[in-house]
Amino acid sequence: MTSSNVPVLTVRIERFPIAGSFTISRGAKTEAVTIVAEVSQNGLTGRGECVPYPRYGETPEATLAAIKAMQAAVAGGLTRQALQAAMPPGAARNALDCALIDLDAKAAGRRAWSLLDRQFPGERTTAYTISLGTAEAMAVATAKAAHRPLLKIKLGGDGDGERIAAVRREAPESELIVDANEAWTEANLEQNLAACAAAGVTLVEQPLPSSQDEALARIKRPLAVCADESVHDRSSLAPLRDRYDAVNIKLDKTGGLTEALAMADAAQALGFEIMVGCMVATSLSMAPAMLVTPQARFVDLDGPLLLARDRDHGLRYDGSLVYPPDASLWG
Repeated sequence: MTSSNVPVLTVRIERFPIAGSFTISRGAKTEAVTIVAEVSQNGLTGRGECVPYPRYGETPEATLAAIKAMQAAVAGGLTRQALQAAMPPGAARNALDCALIDLDAKAAGRRAWSLLDRQFPGERTTAYTISLGTAEAMAVATAKAAHRPLLKIKLGGDGDGERIAAVRREAPESELIVDANEAWTEANLEQNLAACAAAGVTLVEQPLPSSQDEALARIKRPLAVCADESVHDRSSLAPLRDRYDAVNIKLDKTGGLTEALAMADAAQALGFEIMVGCMVATSLSMAPAMLVTPQARFVDLDGPLLLARDRDHGLRYDGSLVYPPDASLWG
C-alpha cells in the first residue's frame, strides 16, 4: 500500500473576526475560534469544521487534541459509521464526521445529499441574530435588520419584556424567534413568555437552565418553546416531550451530520418541530447543516453573516436566503 492510499488526518485551529461583537446571556466574543479537520487520501481531501463550546466544557486545545488522537484510527481506515462509537457526541466528532462525509462524496463523485440518500437542500430563509443589549441598543440593531423576514433575538433575563417590545416596534413585519440561552427563572418564566406572545414571537428557545426545565411541563405555554442546551442527540429527546414543542439540532452538539440526520428523523417521529442551528462560524460549518434544512421549520444558519470575513468559496447568501454549498466548499 502506498502512502497516498493511507488516509491522513490533519487538524488545526483557525480564527475569524466577528463584525463588532456577538453577545448572549453568557457573555460576548469578538472572534470565532474554529477547529478544521482534514482527511486526505488518493489526492482528495475532505474537510469539516467545528466550534468548541465552553458551555459543555469544550476548549479549542482539548478539541484539537481529541481529533489528533484519532489519527491512527483514521490511517487504519476508520469509517464515519465506526466513528459514532469511537468518539462521544460533541464538537470534535463533528469536525471529523463532516470531513469523512466530504471525502466519501468526493471519492464517489457525488454530492453529499445524494450519497446519504437525502433530499436536495434548496435555498432557505435563515434567521438573522440580534445580539443581547439594552432595549435601546437592540432597537437600533433591529432597525438596520428590519428588512429581514426572520430575526432571532437574544434575551437575557431582567428587562426582556422591554427588549422584545422595542424589537417588535422596529421590525413590525419580521417573524421573531427568541433565544434566552437559559437566562430565565421559574419566577419570571410566565411573565417573559407572555411578553413574547404579546409581541407576536413565534418561538422561544431554551428559556430555563437545562437542569431546571421541568417547570415547562407545569405551565400552559402561550407559544412554542424549543430545546437547545437541553437536547444533544437522539438519546436526549424522549424525556423532553412534555416540556418542549421543538428541538434545535446543531452539529456541534450531535457530534456531526450523521447523528444530526438520524436525530431529525427521530425528533419528527416524536412530534417535535425542528430548528437547525449553528455556532458563530464559517460557511464550512454551515454547509453540512444545510442537509438538515429540508426537515426544519426554522433555519438559523447565519454564522457567516456575523463574521467580518468568511472563508473562500463560502455559502451564497442573498439577503436572508442561504443556498446549498458548492462542491468547492464541502460535500
